[in-house]
Amino acid sequence: MPRLRLDLDPVRETLLLTLYARALDAELPQPILGDTHSAGIAGTIDYDFAKLRLKPSLVCGTALRAKKLDDAVRAFVAAHPDAVVLDLGCGLDTRVLRCDPPAGVDWYDVDFPDVVGLRPQFLPDRSRLVGADLTTPGWLDPLPRDRPAMIVAEGLLPFLPGDTFQRMTRELTAHFGTGELAINGYTRFAAWAMKYHPTIKSIGITAAQGFDDPREPETWGAGLTLAEEQLLARAAEVARFPQPLRAATRLMSHRTALARQGTRILRYRF
Repeated sequence: MPRLRLDLDPVRETLLLTLYARALDAELPQPILGDTHSAGIAGTIDYDFAKLRLKPSLVCGTALRAKKLDDAVRAFVAAHPDAVVLDLGCGLDTRVLRCDPPAGVDWYDVDFPDVVGLRPQFLPDRSRLVGADLTTPGWLDPLPRDRPAMIVAEGLLPFLPGDTFQRMTRELTAHFGTGELAINGYTRFAAWAMKYHPTIKSIGITAAQGFDDPREPETWGAGLTLAEEQLLARAAEVARFPQPLRAATRLMSHRTALARQGTRILRYRF
């Protein structure tokens, strides 16, 4: 069966980085996320994934943050079976398949129009697709307003310039009124360092944003209240990391300031 070649600009090409990281995790003897759907998708794409040079830290970190965000979504829809779920910057993520929401949940996968246009080639019709530039107003207008919303933004924050993420968050919470926002939060140092990952550096991304204090988003005027900060260096799944990454991560976990420089999941209620 011939593989599909995707015509992606450098920014959109980053969706292949996270896709391949999840695929590599799925092939491990003890996977963290175990996303076999992503492994299957990667196998159908004509692309030199080897050039991404993914290190174990990125593979394990990507899989673990996805697992914890999945857990947050599952918990929310269990409590709100009539919820709306938004997966912002979804790329080719298979979260809707992994979470398998009940029939009463409306799930929206949101990304650039040309990116969501790719999803039907690889994924079953389990979600509503929204093609939009998140920095432009009006894309939320067709979505329901009278239901609790679970908003997930994985890996999105560093790609939005200036205060764009804050403005988008204010628009989201004003539209839905009640719900949760779950993100993988980058500290300022982690966002700065991400720009020097070989793949990200080749794209030329300079917008990377981050914040150190997990309560900073409470000052954005979006009605957010911090519900949870998970420092994933302290997660039980670190036991599945290969050595020496496992030892280094456990060493980092003993000091909060260091643990925050790794992957962290932040949940906010509004």
